[in-house]
Amino acid sequence: MSSLTSSHRAERQLLRQLFDAAVHAVDPLVCVGPALPDRPAQGRVIVLGAGKAAARMALAVEQAWGTDAPGAAVSGLVVTRYGHGEATERIRVLEAGHPHSDAASTEAARQMLALARSAGPEDLLLCLISGGGSALLSLPAEGVSAADKRAVCAQLLQCGAPIAEINCVRRQLSAIKGGRLGEACGAARVLTLVISDVPGDDPAVVASGPTMADASSAAQALAVLHRHGITPPASVHRYLTRPAARPVVATGPREVKLLATAQQSLEAAAALARHFGLQPLMLGGSLEGESRDVAAVHAGIARQIRSHGQPLAAPCVILSGGETTVTVRGDGRGGRNAEFLLALAQAGADVPGLYALACDTDGIDGVEDNAGALLDPSSLARAAALGLSAREHLQRNDAYHFFAALDDLVLTGPTRTNVNDFRAILLR
Repeated sequence: MSSLTSSHRAERQLLRQLFDAAVHAVDPLVCVGPALPDRPAQGRVIVLGAGKAAARMALAVEQAWGTDAPGAAVSGLVVTRYGHGEATERIRVLEAGHPHSDAASTEAARQMLALARSAGPEDLLLCLISGGGSALLSLPAEGVSAADKRAVCAQLLQCGAPIAEINCVRRQLSAIKGGRLGEACGAARVLTLVISDVPGDDPAVVASGPTMADASSAAQALAVLHRHGITPPASVHRYLTRPAARPVVATGPREVKLLATAQQSLEAAAALARHFGLQPLMLGGSLEGESRDVAAVHAGIARQIRSHGQPLAAPCVILSGGETTVTVRGDGRGGRNAEFLLALAQAGADVPGLYALACDTDGIDGVEDNAGALLDPSSLARAAALGLSAREHLQRNDAYHFFAALDDLVLTGPTRTNVNDFRAILLR
């Protein structure tokens, strides 16, 4: 980064401040406490949770209620991604595989179902659900091979299927998702707190809705596999073509609260942008599609702003969220946010003074160690000086090494929250 001008550094720092504001707005330590009911005086509070934000949500519960304060005893279990844990006192934290489930994912699901079944009518089940829970809480339905389920999910991830379709298949092949954890709670009161990472913010889709009844069907899951050219293994095909199963039924009181969304993170960034004298253009938190296609659309909007002052004039910042996808064609490294930026670098090469940041709010872009990356008007020239071709790196899905060579990766470590992608394009 030694070749960057002071103005480049300043604009990049501003983008990073916008991202930090977006993440802070959806931090569980900020949003969980105000959503909690009064701590019950009797019975037990059993905390169950799954997702990248689950451990920090559990910590927020302990901080809000106090581990030794009067009232119902608080205990429980949450599962999060490896490296995303927190030091809690009464609520156990397990770590498991993501985006591919592992033996720890299965063990967490078994223990959680056992805790749910232990609840009585006088108990409160507090379920803490966030993105990533689908892989972290994995227990195949009876008759489905664990290896077969993992293989199907891996193929869906590899081919770039939308998250809603992936989670439809996951719910149908699960013994705990699609409301089955909620059903196991019996007559106990169940309160589900959700931090959403899905476009549209449907709580039943986040982590495949372990406490919410599944509105999809086995036929729909089978159609998803066929649509993406995936031949289901024998145990999966047999299960999805079996006679219709009985519906999942919840017997006790059920309540769901949506705590944090991509929209909230974008609004926090927009407020800070206004403070810096920038007009924010909000494209919304529900954008989906191939990363490189979404990048082309963003480049077109930036070009219209620069050329015609429409739909607003610079200085401004374009803000968007959601979950793009990457169809893997090459053997490179890089998540969807780095791929978005690499495609934007090419599609917006003719847009003067374009700065951009794209990061995953959980701090991990796909399976890499970076949250995302930064782009500025000097990026392509600096890459060329190093003998790097943006086009060739994009063809290989190798955005990680492109931005790493420029020292333009954004490294935050796990943020312990997750409302999916955050993108900001700055035009002065």
